[in-house]
Amino acid sequence: MTAYNVVRFKVLAGKDRMFLEAHGPGKINWPGLRQGSIIQIGEGDYCLIGEWTDAGALSRAMPDMLATLDTFRAALQPTASGVTQAFSGPVVLSLA
Repeated sequence: MTAYNVVRFKVLAGKDRMFLEAHGPGKINWPGLRQGSIIQIGEGDYCLIGEWTDAGALSRAMPDMLATLDTFRAALQPTASGVTQAFSGPVVLSLA
């Protein structure tokens, strides 16, 4: 069953390029990821949305995703809950 993850990032002023380039062409190799997009939801505020073959693939990719995060962690604004807000789960209703 298809799964999705959504991760919110608050990027420090002047570090947007570092954040985006960490996800650029050839940088992401997370097995099971069907498609990923980064949307800007505000000034220095982004969400990554990933579509996965299933929840197991998403879970298995966690070490690779954390390794990617480590390449740009210094560009993120710390919050009370860390440097990201992450949510994931299986699809329960498709709208289109």
